[in-house]
Amino acid sequence: MPAAFSGKRPGRLLWLLLVCLSLSGTSPAEPMTTTYTVNWQSQGSPSDHLTLGHDASTHALLGPDVTTQVLKQAGQLDISNITTLKYEIRLPGLHGLPLAKRISLDRAAEVQLSCRLKSKYSHLKILQVTWKKGSEIIPHNKTENGWSIQLIISDVSKLGSYSCILKGQQEMRATFHLQAPKIEAKEKPVISYKGDMTILICKISEYTPIAWTWYRTNRSEQIAINDSVLADKYVIDRVFANVTRLKILKLTEEDSGLYFCEAAFKLGKSRGKLQLKVLTYAVPLKPFVAVVAEVATLVTIIFLYEIYSKKKGGAKHKKEFDQIEQLKSEENNGSEGSSARQRRTESLS
Repeated sequence: MPAAFSGKRPGRLLWLLLVCLSLSGTSPAEPMTTTYTVNWQSQGSPSDHLTLGHDASTHALLGPDVTTQVLKQAGQLDISNITTLKYEIRLPGLHGLPLAKRISLDRAAEVQLSCRLKSKYSHLKILQVTWKKGSEIIPHNKTENGWSIQLIISDVSKLGSYSCILKGQQEMRATFHLQAPKIEAKEKPVISYKGDMTILICKISEYTPIAWTWYRTNRSEQIAINDSVLADKYVIDRVFANVTRLKILKLTEEDSGLYFCEAAFKLGKSRGKLQLKVLTYAVPLKPFVAVVAEVATLVTIIFLYEIYSKKKGGAKHKKEFDQIEQLKSEENNGSEGSSARQRRTESLS
């Protein structure tokens, strides 16, 4: 009896397992496909950034031919653990200008890129459609009013710009820029003073790098910063995975220059650039000293002008006084002469 029971147990366990799976209504590997549509009205949408987590759903169901092609592209890559992403650009864009879409990827993914004519332009006669990465022509699939390519982005060499060129009555182009997540760094120079401490910051929103590395320029050479060796000069903050902070102690003028923060992902690297300017405390005083000098010069000029004006006014006043005195003297001499002539006339008479 025990032997017979033990022989039936695997069958019962298998039966129970199948019942549980049917009741749950799920399968061990449920496919998921995420679609993003871009046109001139939706540029800069939240689909600019997408985080591919470790818990992403499995590879989407494909046709037999496409699946074979994808497997060849993937090589040893386990495509059962990557996400399928779909991006689409609708043509033409605003005023017929080329459209571009930037797609950030931090790990391997299957990506479908499509360009499609808007419904009101479906009557246009398209003579030729070409997909390119640089000068390399990529085979594509035709759909209703659209053309697409299927890519397995398994390493950094697969990143880059993929363009769809439609030639007909006019040429239309849509470009997808596949890149590692972009680092957010301060664009304006960081200004600090000699002897102080400063902090340079880089961060990445929605992504988690595997590692961060800081570099500084020494003339034309870039040198990696090792804070464990130069602990009295540099401190690298590793508290948050998506943020890195470089603290520089006891600043000198030689610390001025360019610094780079580099984030490493499973799919490539990304760099941010910051500029540091170290000033002496005399530098902020230079504009103040220049202003004081200008004011002093202006006051001196005004003072000299006042002295000159007073001297000139005094000389003029003296000249006028002398002229008045001379006139008075002439008048007196004239009156005395007339009196003498009058007396002489009287004596003669």
